[in-house]
Amino acid sequence: MKKQDNTYRYIAEYYSMHHDELCAFAAKRLKFAYEAEDIVHNVFLKLLTVDKMITPVTLPCLVYTMMRNLIFDNWRHHKSIGEYEHVLAATERVDRQDAASVYSASELNQLLERGIARLSDRQREVYRMNVIDGMKVSEISMTLKIGYKSTEHRLGEARKEVRGYLARMLA
Repeated sequence: MKKQDNTYRYIAEYYSMHHDELCAFAAKRLKFAYEAEDIVHNVFLKLLTVDKMITPVTLPCLVYTMMRNLIFDNWRHHKSIGEYEHVLAATERVDRQDAASVYSASELNQLLERGIARLSDRQREVYRMNVIDGMKVSEISMTLKIGYKSTEHRLGEARKEVRGYLARMLA
């Protein structure tokens, strides 16, 4: 227990004496300087959970090695974010040409209601219970007291009909 207390004392002393220096070291190497403080704190949090023996001689080397690794991780993180932003930007340009973006939500809702109105009474009831009320096929079949397969068939036909109607209307 005394060794652990000494380790914590070494870490606390090193942190208080070199905090500004370590923040400057990290800030110089990072794209965003505000992340330097977080990296320094993460290094010392990790040091407090390390099981290895830490001495005043090994502590500076360990701190700078851990900082370097966290800085590299930060670079990789920002690189992957940059790559993903290009993917998002490319898909946004494609999505803007999507037919659904031309219609407002109320217009789409009206089209959906017209599509549902075209269904038979049995199909409409099963479709509304599934899509709007969020019931499962088994719950619908028990509620309506009809067979599971019959309910499944009605729902499948209703979906096919509504999907076809929406595709024709949005084309």
